[in-house]
Amino acid sequence: MARNRQTGARSNAVTHEGFLRHRHFKWLKVAAVLCLTATAAYFLIDVKPRPAGGSWYGYTLGTISALLIVWLTLIGIRKRAITPGNWSLKAWVSAHVYLGLSLVVLATLHTGFQFGWNVHTLAYALMLLVIASGAFGVIVYATLPAKLSENRGETTQRQMLESIKSLDQQMNVLAQPLARKEADIIRLSLEKTDIAGGFWARLSGVHLGCGNRRAIKRLAREIRRPNPGVDLRILEQIAALLDRKAVTLRQARRHIRLRAVLEVWLKVHVPATFALLAALTAHIVSVFFYW
Repeated sequence: MARNRQTGARSNAVTHEGFLRHRHFKWLKVAAVLCLTATAAYFLIDVKPRPAGGSWYGYTLGTISALLIVWLTLIGIRKRAITPGNWSLKAWVSAHVYLGLSLVVLATLHTGFQFGWNVHTLAYALMLLVIASGAFGVIVYATLPAKLSENRGETTQRQMLESIKSLDQQMNVLAQPLARKEADIIRLSLEKTDIAGGFWARLSGVHLGCGNRRAIKRLAREIRRPNPGVDLRILEQIAALLDRKAVTLRQARRHIRLRAVLEVWLKVHVPATFALLAALTAHIVSVFFYW
């Protein structure tokens, strides 16, 4: 019985193992061996001048790098197929990350550290951009779910929006007996509050023109110097609702900002990958055309 429990615990640990730690960092080890072998070969082979893209060593690393790049781009197709075993999606993603990082070493050695204003260097620069954005994506995927869960708590995004709508309805009812001046303050929150805003506002979380924030400040001034014809209790009730709305807005906007980070990554990584494939094709064609 105890052995069965231990076996079950080990099985459960494997099941919940992240893609970075897959099979005890199997693909990290493969990538490390690949990089170390390529680096050792660079310094040990007897080629004068030092190995560059035009040497047999350069062509070998160039071929390996090009095949790796093409294989790495297939992950979008691979995500649509669910298979277990050695080439499960988790294994594929793990290999994608570590073999993708190994390209920094392999492709750099392939260039022989020779760079210029040409399509070859363009392909290399685009590759670095794709790798950097991919590394950023790994960090996002590794940390985003926990951050979203921490911010959301037991509340879904839909419930946040419904809560804001409910607060607006309560304020609208309370504002009915108010004079035009005070009603206009409440209208700021009701009509001039954009929860998400534009792309930069979603990404930064900064909403300088937020109608709810402006309404809170203006209503606070009215409460400090009340009009004798206005029921102060109503203003204080509305102020409390505005504060509650501000709290919910901050929570909703943090949720939107975290998701916007993922949106930024996709807007950089995917187009850069297609640009890399185009530049890589031009690089290969030009090399064999002049070879």
